[in-house]
Amino acid sequence: MVFLLLFVYVFGGTLGDGLGGPTGGRDAYVAYVAPGILMMAIAGAVQGTSIGVAMDMAEGIVDRFRTMAIARASVLTGHVLGSMIQILLSLTVVLGAALAIGYRPEAGPADWFALTGVLALIAFALTWLTVAAGMTAKSVETASNSPMPLLLLPFIGSGFVPTESMPGAMRWFAEYQPFTPWIEVARGLLDGTGAAGGDLALTVAWAVAIALFGYLVSRAGFNRR
Repeated sequence: MVFLLLFVYVFGGTLGDGLGGPTGGRDAYVAYVAPGILMMAIAGAVQGTSIGVAMDMAEGIVDRFRTMAIARASVLTGHVLGSMIQILLSLTVVLGAALAIGYRPEAGPADWFALTGVLALIAFALTWLTVAAGMTAKSVETASNSPMPLLLLPFIGSGFVPTESMPGAMRWFAEYQPFTPWIEVARGLLDGTGAAGGDLALTVAWAVAIALFGYLVSRAGFNRR
């Protein structure tokens, strides 16, 4: 919410004019930046998952769970489920704040339904990634710092400015990193224009790959420790 208010009220007037179109200004920029802020909300929320997993591993509660008649996977999936609930609540609050400052999405019922599924899929992927980060961290402090790059990726993507405005290698990285298709799909659904086929395919592919990687690393680390 701090980034939302900062970018809309401090930078929004100038950056919105640079977007072109018939209106520009702050109203245009809040519509452009809202999807990027939603991705930042997910990236910020999953940091707590990494810390929670690392604390459980360090404090010995997991050793207690190992002696109980429960599935081993339930320890990790409990973290994932709790994080997913927290993330969806956070997204609701952030989107409500955007609406309060003048954002008016043009999404229809089908778009909102699709957006919820896309955001849940992205949250699921990043949650498993941060579970893996917490599982492999040497300390709680390391686990708190490992997910920090996730907060930077929306900046080096299409979250705040179009990738076409970036120079050379940075533009290439911005166009091919996972947050850019995620943001573009969310932006299309909120605008009511729908998700572009290529961006939607990349969104699903990146999310599935990241979730699978996080799950496999987390399971291997849990069994090893």
